[in-house]
Amino acid sequence: MPTPPTYKTALIVGAGEGLSASLARLFAREKIRVALAARKIEKLGALCTETGARAYACDATNADDVERLFGQVEREIATPDVVVYNASGRARGPFTDLVPADVANAIAVSAFGGFLVAQQAVTRMLPNKHGAILFTGASASVKGYPQSAPFAMGKFALRGLAQSMARELSPQGIHVAHFVIDGGIRSAARTEPADRPDSMLDPDAIALSYWNVLQQPRSAWTWELELRPWVEKF
Repeated sequence: MPTPPTYKTALIVGAGEGLSASLARLFAREKIRVALAARKIEKLGALCTETGARAYACDATNADDVERLFGQVEREIATPDVVVYNASGRARGPFTDLVPADVANAIAVSAFGGFLVAQQAVTRMLPNKHGAILFTGASASVKGYPQSAPFAMGKFALRGLAQSMARELSPQGIHVAHFVIDGGIRSAARTEPADRPDSMLDPDAIALSYWNVLQQPRSAWTWELELRPWVEKF
């Protein structure tokens, strides 16, 4: 069997209590150093204690903030060779009621922030021709739902970014992958009914799929993976 790639430092942008926490725990178990970035890092204290991660405040839509984030992670931990973009923005409501500024912000968080983070990551990965950039998508990456146009706009754009990057950067040794999370993610605040077991995505199970993609030999790389519960319609 081909030897899977080895990763040493992961940066998760848009970190919170769900999928990001599952990824942080998995990376820590695999002896990968973890950095977490979010607008508000107060909520990340317990996760940092549990995983040994370090938290950094960052507005992913601000180019200076993102550049500063990568500089801090480099100085205090190491240059990340795995970067996960997990941030997204929403503005819901009837189409004619949507506030333009809210729509612009939602698109900026879901897509433009992904570009800023990826650009900083790629700049550092190219000299070594090694690294992985993983983007978290949603059902809205491929399906625009009623009263949710801004989310679809942002997620469609993020998917296009990932596809374009994969085609350009895979031959240069950088694995770019986009994950379509097609269903609700289970959390402490949101669980499936007793008569519908496993009808929501378990964040630990999603994290395992991210890890499986990271372990792919370069002769058989995935650029996109769809994940949905076994009862989810599609």
